[in-house]
Amino acid sequence: MNTPTCEWCPEKLGARHSHRARFCSTRCRVAAHRAAKKNATPVELTTRDRWVRRAADKRPLTVAGMAASSTDPRTWGTYKSAAASSAGVGLGFVLSDEDDIVCLDLDHCLNPLTGRLAPWAAAILRDAGTTYVEVSPSGDGLHIWGRATVRQGRRIRRPDGTAVEIYGTGRYIAMTGRRHGSAPSILADLSALVTRLS
Repeated sequence: MNTPTCEWCPEKLGARHSHRARFCSTRCRVAAHRAAKKNATPVELTTRDRWVRRAADKRPLTVAGMAASSTDPRTWGTYKSAAASSAGVGLGFVLSDEDDIVCLDLDHCLNPLTGRLAPWAAAILRDAGTTYVEVSPSGDGLHIWGRATVRQGRRIRRPDGTAVEIYGTGRYIAMTGRRHGSAPSILADLSALVTRLS
């Protein structure tokens, strides 16, 4: 069984937290609520009815807390209903072939204490251009959001053992609302980057 983590930072929630706790401390709860008020999430995402909640073990959930599916639209909801739900430990957005929204998932590339990016990830982020980027729930990864045609998700293993995952349909991506740096609330065309990485 996976130990749940704070919705704002990567700290694990332990015995000192209630079973319904979402944050490890008042500081994290306040930071998350302030960020939610600013809502950096692009309107291209918040206006689509493809939102789910996520369980501590990463499974998608409906806003009512039942099992959801990344391929069954009947289990998805609006951004507003998902944000208001207390099911699970956070939000998720479902990628679908209805449009060209994609996500590049860069794992283990960010030092959560210093904010320093690994050079390989900094190069990808630079090449992505002006687009929305979130810190992943682990606190040490990034989700780069944009537009491209990706019909088959793939994991590209790098020579140093790290990986870049590219998804465009049939997956849901955990959302944190933790904008990376000064990333804008827009989705850029990532077609050239996706082609180069593939």
